[in-house]
Amino acid sequence: MVPGTFSVSDAVELAVVERGGFIESRHAGSAVVLSPEGEVVRALGDIRTPVFPRSCLKPFQAVAVMTSGVTLRGEDAAIATASHSGTAAHVALVRGLLDRAALPVSALGCPPASPSDHVARDDLIRNGGARERIYMNCSGKHAAMLLSCVANDWPLDGYLDPEHPLQKRVLDVVERLTGERPAATAVDGCGAPVHAISLGALARGIQKITTAASSSPFALFREAAALTEAVRENPWAVGGPGQPDTIAIERLGVFAKVGAEGVMVMTAPDGTTTALKVLDGSSRATTIIALRLLADAGSIEDAVVEAVQTELDLWVMGGERRVGTVRATV
Repeated sequence: MVPGTFSVSDAVELAVVERGGFIESRHAGSAVVLSPEGEVVRALGDIRTPVFPRSCLKPFQAVAVMTSGVTLRGEDAAIATASHSGTAAHVALVRGLLDRAALPVSALGCPPASPSDHVARDDLIRNGGARERIYMNCSGKHAAMLLSCVANDWPLDGYLDPEHPLQKRVLDVVERLTGERPAATAVDGCGAPVHAISLGALARGIQKITTAASSSPFALFREAAALTEAVRENPWAVGGPGQPDTIAIERLGVFAKVGAEGVMVMTAPDGTTTALKVLDGSSRATTIIALRLLADAGSIEDAVVEAVQTELDLWVMGGERRVGTVRATV
């Protein structure tokens, strides 16, 4: 039998798609909520079977870079953990990291892509530009990884190999912060290793990053605190205009990170943390599910969540009219 994540029978309904007062689709998955003290206060579905965190692994990868002798602060730290939309401002930050490493765009190991931001993509086409690695949403992470390799005299070739010193460092950070050894390792969409861990472990690790103290005697937690501050102070860099992570961070002061295939992590200002996976891989409802879980835990205000929901483009359209919505049912 091929190993995998939790099954349909171990999932619960997390969100629905409603059209004209009729529930058209249902999103099932699993989720966990941790109290500020790190206790599991709510578990929905299976939170013990491993999942691939996808881009929710980026905070761990960024911390690994930042504890390898590379100083990243502010926007530079934010772009290192971003799933950015390829605007000119995002690209400038990635180029800045590459310039610090004295490396060309061609050194990036992520695949070529077009900006996901429609304005940036239209400008690229209008100016006769082509798909480039720097526009790929993970290019900030890759540039930071390359900078770490240069700073430590690690080989640039093979920097995405799980046996490379950088990737071994990432794995060590994941294990130290989550308290769990990954059940499997595969290749993420951007070419970097991705490690399978449980939702419970993912939530623990993200909570340790997002509640770390800048005064900690341990560099791991000082750098984690710097990353968290950078994300909350530069939400535009983490996603982009109209992106769910950016909206949630700007409006509620949370730490938010979306991952492909329906994964999401979020920490409220008081430290309450949630991690979830929508089993069918859809990410359209993940942000509102996470916000609703944190609101139900009393860590953010219901009224603000309701207001933010209107900004998350969750409308179901009938022609040019809004005829329904995607809504959390947790």
